[in-house]
Amino acid sequence: MKRRDFLKSAGLLAAGTALNGQLSPARTVLGNMESPQDGSLNALDLPIKPLRPNVSRQVSVIVIGAGNRGKAYSKYAELFPSALKVTGVSDILAHRCKYLSDKHGVASDMRFGHYREVFESGKKLADAVVIATPDDLHYEPCMKALELGYDVLLEKPVAQTEKECKAILAQAKKYGRIVAVCHVLRYAPYFIAMREVIRSGAIGELVSIQHMEPIQYAHMAHSYVRGNWRSSKQTTPIILAKSCHDLDMMRWIIGKPCKTIVADGSLHLFKAENAPEGAPLKCTDGCPHEATCPYSAIDIYTRKKAHLGVFDLNGNRDPEVIMQRLKDPAYSSYARCVYHCDNDQPDHYVADMVFEGGTTVAFSMEAFAPAGGRRTRVMGTTAYIEGDGSKFTITDFRTREKRVWNKKITDIPEYKDAGHGGGDLALMRDFVEAVASQDASKLSSTIDVSIESHVMGFAAERSRKSGRKEKV
Repeated sequence: MKRRDFLKSAGLLAAGTALNGQLSPARTVLGNMESPQDGSLNALDLPIKPLRPNVSRQVSVIVIGAGNRGKAYSKYAELFPSALKVTGVSDILAHRCKYLSDKHGVASDMRFGHYREVFESGKKLADAVVIATPDDLHYEPCMKALELGYDVLLEKPVAQTEKECKAILAQAKKYGRIVAVCHVLRYAPYFIAMREVIRSGAIGELVSIQHMEPIQYAHMAHSYVRGNWRSSKQTTPIILAKSCHDLDMMRWIIGKPCKTIVADGSLHLFKAENAPEGAPLKCTDGCPHEATCPYSAIDIYTRKKAHLGVFDLNGNRDPEVIMQRLKDPAYSSYARCVYHCDNDQPDHYVADMVFEGGTTVAFSMEAFAPAGGRRTRVMGTTAYIEGDGSKFTITDFRTREKRVWNKKITDIPEYKDAGHGGGDLALMRDFVEAVASQDASKLSSTIDVSIESHVMGFAAERSRKSGRKEKV
């Protein structure tokens, strides 16, 4: 979404107000910002945009990949059925296809196994497709969908290689289709507000950013040691598989291209030589260290009840049922000891970037943290921002005044359970509006910029492996 369009949708331009580079004095230090005494509006007062789309017709969509992400995006059709209807579902796992199809009343002839079945007729069967397949299965269905005239919501990362990413960009332009990449942080109210504060001039000139993504220890073990993204060769390097959100968000906030990047990092812990004595291949095989190991599959799944989406429990959180899943060959990869997996993804990763105009970014991705929630520090010439993923504080150098953005999206019923700080469903709102009106400017980003931030990730991985600074 263009900045002017965002302000317009928030009602700021209609009210005759504009961001003038200053934050007016306010009384509130903590909590939601009060309006300034003079009644003017500023970036901290931006209202959270409702999730209901402004459309004149219903958009039909086929969901390709009925796992966690496919379910998350199709939830929008449950909230706003007059705006979006899931008319088709594709998944090679029959029980997943059935579950999502039944939930949305999908006709029997629109229930597909392999994604190629969606395209076999050579006809366009819906307005758009959601591609939420594993990373290594994005390229082919996206290229075919664009060729047949579908608009596409494409889960990140776009594809496994830089060449494939650029080919998708070329295909979108060739056929004039809309492609929305699921860079959901752009749509989270927290990051929207932070970006608008920076762009308003409230911190002076933007000089540098420090940004950390703490993956969280159990999430790392689940997704990048035991899980689907454990192999950089089979999927994508972790800088893209996990942190292309962050690269994209830096590019979006700064509003200028990255010129150079240098990166480092390695797989420090999760390898065989670090296995404690006597640790079996699986946590369920009577590990003598299970009671103390923070990465125990039994503890993470049956006790903490974390990351259960992969087990297709459909709401059943009974520990015995979960244990049965861990012993089931279809799911038993998640029972493996973290020191005995076929993983190669780094568990710590740093990257330094220089953007056009000289703005620098220091990025850190860390597995060894007790919780998630991105941490961001922004250095301007007249003020400083520090945020923890849910609130951020601006400190003015001259006055020492602190102002806080601390709006609670969970207080808004329709945002309840919306993933990525509300970004998942806000992305769907803008995608539905874009498809319904055939206007890609409804999205916060063109496919061009989304591909650009992916190129940053591929450059970072080349740098990490070579030890050299890379041009982007």
